[in-house]
Amino acid sequence: MRSKFLPFAQPVIGEEEIAAVVDTLRSDWITTGPKTQEFGRRFAEFVGRKNALPLNSCTAGLHTALVALGVGLGDEIITTPMTFAASVNVIEHVGARPVLVDVEPDTLNIDPAKIKAAVSSRTKAIIPVHYSGHPVELDSILDIAGQHGLHVIEDAAHALAAKYKGRMIGSGDNPAAFSFYATKNLTTAEGGALTGDDAFLAKAGVISLHGMTRDAWKRYGSGGSWFYEIALPGFKYNMTDIQAAIGLCQLGKLAAFQKRRREIVQHYNLAFADLGMFDVPVERKHIEHAWHLYVLRLKLVAFKIDRARFIEEMAAHNIGCSVHFIPIHIHPYYRDKYHLKPDDFPVAYTEYQRLVSLPLHPRLTDADVQDVIEAVFDVVKKFRR
Repeated sequence: MRSKFLPFAQPVIGEEEIAAVVDTLRSDWITTGPKTQEFGRRFAEFVGRKNALPLNSCTAGLHTALVALGVGLGDEIITTPMTFAASVNVIEHVGARPVLVDVEPDTLNIDPAKIKAAVSSRTKAIIPVHYSGHPVELDSILDIAGQHGLHVIEDAAHALAAKYKGRMIGSGDNPAAFSFYATKNLTTAEGGALTGDDAFLAKAGVISLHGMTRDAWKRYGSGGSWFYEIALPGFKYNMTDIQAAIGLCQLGKLAAFQKRRREIVQHYNLAFADLGMFDVPVERKHIEHAWHLYVLRLKLVAFKIDRARFIEEMAAHNIGCSVHFIPIHIHPYYRDKYHLKPDDFPVAYTEYQRLVSLPLHPRLTDADVQDVIEAVFDVVKKFRR
């Protein structure tokens, strides 16, 4: 057994990131400025777009996108119950109604067939979530949206570097919001970005910074003007140059990070696929998984214990695990407001009860990975029926 606890997720911060932050702190610009602009350009280039809008979170990206698209009171937004609350909270923030539909049994992504059945005269948009880094069936969703005149806003918090039919997630004209939270494939400590077409991003940029027609860089930088106007009541969602400095370093390392994630996944799959105790994550042939999460599913009938006890046993082996996610419809706010029952979304609820996310991040050594595997084997040996 390990002598030291292995966290479920750890950021990979090197001396390059530390030096970049120090350089920024010693510069004349620490808030939104030249490094934020550079990060936006380089991030856009990575995902295959001309421009991207750096922000302080993926949540900010989703919220800004809804406002920019004119979603508001009385509108309905179709999304998934198998996501973090932020994906749905932003719908509430604009006064719209979230309409949840169930997920596919294999990918746990929103089911396009159920989206189609949920469209009403009030539906304004669809927010699909690329669960764990596996892209949704985008073509099917975009077809439904096109038939009904709906917006599609991708929640790509897990999906940086993922591809759908050879296309990078975020490369489409529809908005996509990314997360650079500490546990993500690329981190800026806190942060996010929004992609989309030029006209959309121009409007989103104004919304994301108080509704101002000029940001601080354009007002206080060389050749800037003090004058600005408030075009609408916006928000305070800008990324800082301190964050962008980290992000620029991380972009340069992302290919290596992804390679290491895939190596770890291969080790896990090889160890767990044939045990008869688990379902391992799927990767459909036409996609490239981002592998933000490695979500193992327990075959509960094969165990003497439930998922909660399984995680406790892993912790006793000094291995940190988590659960992604507690479905939206069983959280008290959404359950009570919309009179939802667990079995309203049977796939999401049933699968939730057997999900375990294992450690997956580039800081894991081969010895760490082997410790995780051996801990799982020990729990299986102890509690197999």
